[in-house]
Amino acid sequence: MSDRAGDPTVAHLVEFTIGRLESLPTLACVAAQALHQLFQPQQTPSQLADIIESDPAIAVKALTLIAQQGANLDDEKFSIRAAVERLPVPIVREALLSVKVYPPFGQDVHKTVFRKQFLRHCLAVACCARSVTELLYPEINPQLAYYAGLLHDIGVLAVDQAMPRSFTGIVEQAESEKTSLCSIEQKYLGLDHTIIGKRLAQKWQMPEQITLAIWLHHSDTATISQSMPEAKIAQVVRLADSIARHYNIGQSGSYDTSDSPDTIAESLSIDAAQLGQIAQSAAEQVEQKARLLGLGLPNGPARYCEIVQTAATQLAQDATKLSREIRELQTTSSGLEFITEFLSSIAATDTAISMAEKLAIGWQRFYQTGPVCVYLTTAGDPKILKAVVVESPSQRKSIPLTAPSEPPAAAQPTAKGFAVLDARQSADWLFKQLDVEFELSRTKLVPLLCGNKTIGAIVFELRQPAETEQLQENLKSAALTAGAALGIAIATEQQQRFAEQLVKLVTTPKTSELQLQPQVEAEPQSKPDISLEALAEMAAGAAHELNNPLSVISGGAQLLTETETDPKKKQTLRQIQENTTEISQIIDELMSFAAPSAPKLRQANIRQILDEAISLTEQKHNLEQLDVQIEINEAVENVFVDSAQMASAIANILCNSLESYPDQHGVIKITTESDPSGDFVRVKISDSGCGMDRETLQKAVMPFFSAKPAGRNRGMGLSFAARLIQLNNGSVNITSRPGIGTTVTISLPCK
Repeated sequence: MSDRAGDPTVAHLVEFTIGRLESLPTLACVAAQALHQLFQPQQTPSQLADIIESDPAIAVKALTLIAQQGANLDDEKFSIRAAVERLPVPIVREALLSVKVYPPFGQDVHKTVFRKQFLRHCLAVACCARSVTELLYPEINPQLAYYAGLLHDIGVLAVDQAMPRSFTGIVEQAESEKTSLCSIEQKYLGLDHTIIGKRLAQKWQMPEQITLAIWLHHSDTATISQSMPEAKIAQVVRLADSIARHYNIGQSGSYDTSDSPDTIAESLSIDAAQLGQIAQSAAEQVEQKARLLGLGLPNGPARYCEIVQTAATQLAQDATKLSREIRELQTTSSGLEFITEFLSSIAATDTAISMAEKLAIGWQRFYQTGPVCVYLTTAGDPKILKAVVVESPSQRKSIPLTAPSEPPAAAQPTAKGFAVLDARQSADWLFKQLDVEFELSRTKLVPLLCGNKTIGAIVFELRQPAETEQLQENLKSAALTAGAALGIAIATEQQQRFAEQLVKLVTTPKTSELQLQPQVEAEPQSKPDISLEALAEMAAGAAHELNNPLSVISGGAQLLTETETDPKKKQTLRQIQENTTEISQIIDELMSFAAPSAPKLRQANIRQILDEAISLTEQKHNLEQLDVQIEINEAVENVFVDSAQMASAIANILCNSLESYPDQHGVIKITTESDPSGDFVRVKISDSGCGMDRETLQKAVMPFFSAKPAGRNRGMGLSFAARLIQLNNGSVNITSRPGIGTTVTISLPCK
């Protein structure tokens, strides 16, 4: 070293060498402890933070990582622990694994001992700085002071890392001359570890007050802090460094006589007793952290190697698992791409068989297969199947098939659930009816499932070799989604048949209870409502047919949404979920109409029923008060009904009356009277709204009928009201005139 003393180029060379450092090394025993925590099954960010805040090299890496991740460490709320706990564990793990290990193998024991003592010194300064700050400066974050103390000598670590032989000579000369490291560093390097530490702190984007403490902790901080308040922590660190050296907690590498902590403490109004308590507490904390870091464990490098081997094994297992998950994600992504294309191609007017044709065309193109046949069950006749065959994009046809006497293998439940089957064993009956040549040794059959029901199958000639298990993974999501969509289409066609039968029932004059006379009011009748019973039966059937496939589609779309990353595909899946939710609400209304709760018949006050109905109407329309006129005959008191159901039915009628006015504001008149027999009470609800013509009046109580534009109202109000009144042994009569208004007369039994 002496040959280079005073050479002005040395300082530039040192700055250049140290400026290339990206991190500082940690002791092998500390690295072993960190790795041990990293690969614990129940490892938490908090456990990692315990090590991070106890080792200067790892703390520097954490601060650098936090800055790279864009996290803001505010001085007043400074906490590396809190910042690390907000970061993803894999990112923290990767950063810690990149920290270099000291010493290299073959390093002499003496230098390792010095490095452990140096780490104790840094910990002692950190603990003392925190205690002094808590005692004197409540306005300063004690954690900021702690890290300023922990990192105050990172310049020393940098010199040792960049030029280990020169550093050893510098420490030995400082010891032999009983002087400070700074003086020897200035003599031979042209700059000292405070300048080096400052440059690194700026490069690694450390907080300003920590940077100042690293730079100024050997300076006259009392004078500096008077004109630079930001240097107050540097003054605290200088006192903490003096305490650690005076009480021999660790080794700093300087062998000069340190400033008396009593003198510095006196300038800060700290008495001797407080100083002793700070030193004793620091010594205890240093021992705790030394145990955490494994400083007392023998043969740190060997233990580190052992843990590295264990970690390497676990990383290899993780890599294998990750590779498998990547393949699964690729399979899912491929299936999702097909699903998105198929669902996007479907139009609202498509029939089940036209959807099957689109499925077959897309299947052949996407999976690069030979001929494809998709066959479906029919809702009308279980003996007839509908099929579409695609030989090429330009050669496709639809044909009817006769179902086999025994259910095909695709329709049989399997222990494994979804499976790709050998078509030779599962669809021999099919090939006898097709005039298309399939190479049977390569032909596979995939069942189309909707819920727990098989609705058909996809039969295709496989052109590329594939293992059965892998083939099942590739095709499962696509086939299940296609099955759910086709199941909905088949159920819709079934519903259309219900509707056609329903029209025949409701258009038969003798089954209608309501006397619908647009011009002249009519008397209510009490004979049974055959059409409403038939209507309810049809509604129940339609709801039952729709529920299962709807659940499958909704669940499938939800699962796919969670794994999809493409925004457009994700939006398509969300639209599917929203539409299934809308359909589900319609089904709920159908079921409420088809199978309402059995009425609990008892004597109920008619006025209370009307008041409850008015309250329900006000809530539904967000009204403070409904404009209603009530006239109750004194002879009318009680009716024999389910009061809750009657209140709901009358509320639905009141809502219809209210909506007959253009702005939904108008007078509604309610009158009650006994019929001549005394067995019934008539409740008349009248409005002066838009009224109905004869055609509209004839459809008034049909479910989902509404005179309003599509999408404005599902039209269940009057039909639901009529259903409840019928169940309570009552009857309904509606009269109406366009432009004049509507009167709904309800007859309710008195006993």
